[in-house]
Amino acid sequence: MTPETAYQNLLEFQRETAYLASLGALAAWDQRTMIPKKGHEHRARQMAALARLFHQRMTDPRIGEWLEKVEGSPLVQDPLSDAAVNVREWRQAYERARAIPERLAVELAQAESEAESFWEEARPRDDWRGFLPYLKRVYALTKEKAEVLFALPPAPGDPPYGELYDALLDGYEPGMRARELLPLFAELKEGLKGLLDRILGSGKRPDTSILHRPYPVEAQRRFALELLSACGYDLEAGRLDPTAHPFEIAIGPGDVRITTRYYEDFFNAGIFGTLHEMGHALYEQGLPKEHWGTPRGEAVSLGVHESQSRTWENLVGRSLGFWERFFPRAREIFASLGDVSLEDFHFAVNAVEPSLIRVEADEVTYNLHILVRLELELALFRGELSPEDLPEAWAEKYRDHLGVAPKDYKDGVMQDVHWAGGLFGYFPTYTLGNLYAAQFFQKAEAELGPLEPRFARGDFRTFLDWTRARIHAEGSRFRPRVLVERVTGEAPSARPFLAYLEKKYAALYG
Repeated sequence: MTPETAYQNLLEFQRETAYLASLGALAAWDQRTMIPKKGHEHRARQMAALARLFHQRMTDPRIGEWLEKVEGSPLVQDPLSDAAVNVREWRQAYERARAIPERLAVELAQAESEAESFWEEARPRDDWRGFLPYLKRVYALTKEKAEVLFALPPAPGDPPYGELYDALLDGYEPGMRARELLPLFAELKEGLKGLLDRILGSGKRPDTSILHRPYPVEAQRRFALELLSACGYDLEAGRLDPTAHPFEIAIGPGDVRITTRYYEDFFNAGIFGTLHEMGHALYEQGLPKEHWGTPRGEAVSLGVHESQSRTWENLVGRSLGFWERFFPRAREIFASLGDVSLEDFHFAVNAVEPSLIRVEADEVTYNLHILVRLELELALFRGELSPEDLPEAWAEKYRDHLGVAPKDYKDGVMQDVHWAGGLFGYFPTYTLGNLYAAQFFQKAEAELGPLEPRFARGDFRTFLDWTRARIHAEGSRFRPRVLVERVTGEAPSARPFLAYLEKKYAALYG
């Protein structure tokens, strides 16, 4: 068998696996949006069956044989070629999948599906006691998975794992380690707390009550669809639906879906939630379709993915230029805004106030919410904390970092679906996304000039095209850190993000 034949076999086999995975994504979307209440048990078993099938395919010995034929051949001589990128990522995925017992993969998939379904019903009724057994099982299985992965060597060129948590973090942000993450977070925390103290001490407060007037759900949906279309989201290749916890999911080329949640008496959740998920979807719609089903056509990391969502939600969506364009239309659609000025509205949607809910947090306090979760996850996987300890530890860290504490579980330790879904190691990518977003945006303005005047004119295509050429088109060619350095000329840093916040909030709070 020639290297060329082996590589073609890999392409065909992995693309077929990707088609099966896209059916799993469709089932996951349905479970979070449309599934009948009594369908969850059957869906959990479906997901477990799919997990078994995926594990069998991902550990198929033929993959190892084909990889051996290709590795070291002229096909992968250039480490940045499409073939080399695919082979690099397929090799790591193959070794990780082979190390995880099929029994563990299946048990974890079923436990996650059951825990997510129970969480959706348990959170509104504040049922921590009922949810805890589900969480304990997901945590125990995830820890077992982390121990297996920790024993493996990292991908070529990546730093070695320093602790158990790194093996999970690496699955979401390839190459990132806790020892690199913690100094970034420490620098960020210091800057954020100083800025927050100055804002709270300024004596200025926007009138946020204007955001809590009546906003009919259907009107929100109509306005959200208009924003999506204007910003470049292809509505013929996606859809917008309501859900309990907003998300974006890529089914495949031509089908990238987003969800949001609406409140009749709160503007921000539905509109800015939609812009956030749209940022994720724009990335997925911008990936090279000719490489679909291979790493070369996949997003490089969740941190880079989050940079796109936070860019469109905040750097674009909360800018004055954006609302100079869309506020007149918002006043037409929402009678509640009839007596509100653009300046008062813009100040309100950028209000800074320590709060309990991460997804509704402002740009200054948001990353403090993430820091709480990172510290708790590290404590769990260092053996310093058990799942039973989480509510009390959560409240203590919220008091320390944000000066507030939850009075119940649903707005405290149960507010996120991530741990139910086994996504330990995921939360840090939200903050990394904020840091990357500021660096990318700074570079875009250096090359394109000030962007807000373009937004005010309704020109979002220029910026979107820039991100697609610099970021989306690369797929997983580069590690996240390398991509940031290539695009911006600098390593990941907290400084551009802090500079962006200082400039923005100095103008708002004086």
